[in-house]
Amino acid sequence: MREIKIGNIKIGGSNQLFLIAGPCVIESEESTLRHAGQLKAIAGEAGVPLIFKSSYDKANRSSVDSYRGPGIKKGLKILKKVKDTLNIPVLSDVHCKSEMKEAAKVLDIIQIPAFLSRQTDLIAAAAKTKRAVNIKKGQFLAPWDMENIIGKIERAGNKNIILTERGVSFGYNNLVSDFRSILIMKKFGYPVVYDASHSVQLPGGLGVKSGGERSYIPRLALAAAAVGVDGIFIEVHQAPGKAPCDGPNMLAMKDLKALLIKVKKIERAVK
Repeated sequence: MREIKIGNIKIGGSNQLFLIAGPCVIESEESTLRHAGQLKAIAGEAGVPLIFKSSYDKANRSSVDSYRGPGIKKGLKILKKVKDTLNIPVLSDVHCKSEMKEAAKVLDIIQIPAFLSRQTDLIAAAAKTKRAVNIKKGQFLAPWDMENIIGKIERAGNKNIILTERGVSFGYNNLVSDFRSILIMKKFGYPVVYDASHSVQLPGGLGVKSGGERSYIPRLALAAAAVGVDGIFIEVHQAPGKAPCDGPNMLAMKDLKALLIKVKKIERAVK
């Protein structure tokens, strides 16, 4: 498997399991720095390399009235402060081709949202920045479909690729995780991540916003570790019930350390 350097850490290959974590969306500079600082401390105590995630714009909300974030200019400024102050890599969703060059000046990983995982021009633009590209597998895709998406990125001259499993549509307003997907995608030779947060999302389940079942996050994360995933993606918040975006499928900060300790034990047993 290909090893990829992200900021000051290495992922994939024979490297240890890593964590992508943070609040769903940037709420304020103070909140983002506070969450990032706590996540760095928790991940450090658990011995898990951290990549901080928070979105400057969540363009695929259920309702036009849903909170989307501060936007690219202010959002990237905040993420740069996280990166420079705490010395941790940062990741954010990028929804528009026109934002790629600006986003690449700050982001260590450009994330392509699941709903946009087949948008060829968007993916090619992300690849051409030479930043690492994390493709979230669309809820409508089979794992073997990701090979074609890899080809789009490689054709643009970029082999810093991460694949993320985030569940598959299972009837209306529901998702299900097929852990065979992790093993299938690992055969393509790039690091594979399991998104334990969005896999328990209930898209549009609350009418004007998505619901979720955060109580299942820990068990699914442990299952992914047992399968041999390279990284775990968990959206984390100090007060998920008060979060302006995706609260029902975010893990409470207080529960993260215990989960990471269990994940590490499983990783050691599997290896």
